[in-house]
Amino acid sequence: MSSERRSIPSDQEKTKATGGAGTGAIFEGKPLVPPTPELVAQAPMSLMETNRYLEEARKDPAGYWGRIAGELEWLSSWDQTMEGGFPHFRFFVGGLTNVSLNCVDRHARTQPNKVALFWEREDGAHETWTYRQLYEAVCRFANVLKRLGVKKGDRVAIYMSNIPEAFIACHACYRIGAIYGVIFAGFSALAVRERLADSTPRVVVVADGSTRRGQVVPLKETLEKALEGVDSVEHVVVVPRMGREVPMVAGRDLSYPDLMAAEQAHCPVEPMEANEAGFIIYTSGTSAKPKGLIHAGIGFMVGVYADVKWSLNIRPEDVMWCTADVGWLTFPIWSLVGGLANGATMVVYEGALDYPAAGKFYEVLERYAVSKLFTAPTALRMLRRAGERWMEGRDLNRLCLVSLVGEPLDPETWYWTRDKLGGGRIFVNNTYGQTETGTAWTSSMVGMTPTKPGSCGHALPGYLAEVVDDEGRRVAPGQLGYLTLAAPFPCLARTVWGDPQRYVEAYYSRFPGRYMSNDAAIIDPEGQIWVTGRVDDVINVAAHRIGTMEIEASLIGHPAVSEAAVVGVPDPVKGEVPLAFVILRAGQTAGPDLEHELSAHIVEDLGSFARPQRVILSPTLPRTRSGKIMRRLLRDLVRDGEVKGDVSALENPDAVEQVRALLEPRTPAR
Repeated sequence: MSSERRSIPSDQEKTKATGGAGTGAIFEGKPLVPPTPELVAQAPMSLMETNRYLEEARKDPAGYWGRIAGELEWLSSWDQTMEGGFPHFRFFVGGLTNVSLNCVDRHARTQPNKVALFWEREDGAHETWTYRQLYEAVCRFANVLKRLGVKKGDRVAIYMSNIPEAFIACHACYRIGAIYGVIFAGFSALAVRERLADSTPRVVVVADGSTRRGQVVPLKETLEKALEGVDSVEHVVVVPRMGREVPMVAGRDLSYPDLMAAEQAHCPVEPMEANEAGFIIYTSGTSAKPKGLIHAGIGFMVGVYADVKWSLNIRPEDVMWCTADVGWLTFPIWSLVGGLANGATMVVYEGALDYPAAGKFYEVLERYAVSKLFTAPTALRMLRRAGERWMEGRDLNRLCLVSLVGEPLDPETWYWTRDKLGGGRIFVNNTYGQTETGTAWTSSMVGMTPTKPGSCGHALPGYLAEVVDDEGRRVAPGQLGYLTLAAPFPCLARTVWGDPQRYVEAYYSRFPGRYMSNDAAIIDPEGQIWVTGRVDDVINVAAHRIGTMEIEASLIGHPAVSEAAVVGVPDPVKGEVPLAFVILRAGQTAGPDLEHELSAHIVEDLGSFARPQRVILSPTLPRTRSGKIMRRLLRDLVRDGEVKGDVSALENPDAVEQVRALLEPRTPAR
């Protein structure tokens, strides 16, 4: 979080600066798109009932959360639905239940033979797990952890990719009250060490390896380097997924199959109070040390159960695929907890979506008859760039919904997804959320409310979204401001592990009594939310301010452009000007003429003040493993010539040097 207090312009300022274009153009003229007839037929409520439901939840959010929690299984009920306010609050005070009970046990009882997980790896290996099989494995591993001395409140680190054992290990921790932390399988040894040193786990569960684009990812060897200097770890449980020979330390390292074979397939759940810590998840940021956010296990479960309920509306016949990595919170929201809490059948895919070619993605959709897909805009732009030929001959008729999160969704990709991927018959549901909020809390209620191409939907029930100005006053619809939440909700992170003051300062110091997202946004007259980027991504050009997302959206609207990232750079006259990085579509040729054309395209769309200092056509940009462009690193390179802060999420370090080379001084674009 930047220490600088950036101001957000009023709508009048923006209109004056752009001659009527600019911020308002984000949503003006964008049509409301109703849900498809198929999804309307599946919906639990009519439009009139939905509007009444939303209004009741707005007036009494605590009452709404109480009703949602009542749909789950409790060991004993709560005394008070909500207590306190920002930054310290509690939900379902005194209520006892268990996440594993709700996600595994109750479905194993009622539908033991229903498929919970279809697992597939990029090399074609695959497995099928029923709810009964998942229950038995979770119980066995819970007993393993107890035998290793793990008690309620102890930490367990899980260093694996998208494999069934990740589900098993996490729910075994939930079952006995241990606090787990999933460590992204693409992290370096240094990044893994930082998280282990901070969370001090007693046990680490690691796979012998994973695979990515045909290459082995040596997880066990990376862990060995990461454990240097970490004294808390007593045991390492090694899961043999790749059949590799890996180093084993006598007395410390233990074989997962041997441990499981010795345990019973029954383990009672630990009654957990609704606000007790469930897991730690680390966020990367501008500081060198990532934040370990603590989520309450039960509070998180209630929130994500509702999120999946509204944003996917899982039906018994559905097969859902969340393409995220288990190391990012998207996966626990939609699969690990939210999907299982809704009794879903899910595809779990290990590897790159486009390896050995883009056709792999469509093969998986067809093979498992996926009806509801949850992915990221980056994945869709990747598929669009590869071309439609890869989906030819594939039966994708079961697909009726694509939901998205993670970054801005440009309208062109929205329409490509509906019309090309979905044959014009599907509903595209863009959402927005943060690691801190624990859910994608803006969305369409699938089958019940409309959306707009490029928007993030509306605030779901139970979330009081307000856009405010510098003084914390609500702005009128259509005006740009700071996106805040005005009332607590159960899945919001409760603190930062080992640093509670950092939690308060990061999210509640700017506007006391509100949760500050640190994102700029507009709520349009129809209640649709348009997130324009981080507050620090508002560029001040000669006293005119514009969000980088607006410039990126303009670039992506050009037929030559596949992806774009814009950062602000210092300028001796204007104070700050945009600099644009562009990845071209297949078949396009880079050159000065195209750079000038793209610069002129921005001017035509947004006004001359938005003209970039330069448009850089690059074959690659620094990304996370999920494909998200790391704009913070681009800003570091542009301003300082080197990257700063946490780079543990970076998948392609070579891209940093390629971008650095492209930043050599040149004549600015005309």
